[in-house]
Amino acid sequence: MANYRQNKINSAVECEMASILREIKDPRVADAFVTITAARVSPDLKYCKLYYSSLMGDKREIGAGLRSAAGFIRSRLAERLNLRITPELTFEPDGSIEHGAHIAEVLRGIEKERRERESNSPDAEPDDDDAETEENTCEGDGEE
Repeated sequence: MANYRQNKINSAVECEMASILREIKDPRVADAFVTITAARVSPDLKYCKLYYSSLMGDKREIGAGLRSAAGFIRSRLAERLNLRITPELTFEPDGSIEHGAHIAEVLRGIEKERRERESNSPDAEPDDDDAETEENTCEGDGEE
């Protein structure tokens, strides 16, 4: 039962952070398109670790901007969430998006190499799909 409440608070904090981040005036945060990817509240609800990602900007500078705005963010959370204790916030960069983009890039490279190998091989046969397409286009030309 306690885990359900903790997950519910995690979701509520994550949701509220989306609107609170838009209120921050610090250019290190406002200009970097920062997104909170996850919120993890401790079981005693005293601490909250927020994972963030950004499209642009230096992660260290963004982290410094978020840490300097932590008091403001915490006060906004206290206003919006009905909690007896507002958790103390810490910010951690989330590298999962960059990691996923790197994996996608590696897979695209492998696929490109595979296509190049297939097209450069001397005994490369056309795919069955290509052969059927050629047959269908040739049939229509001969009947006229």
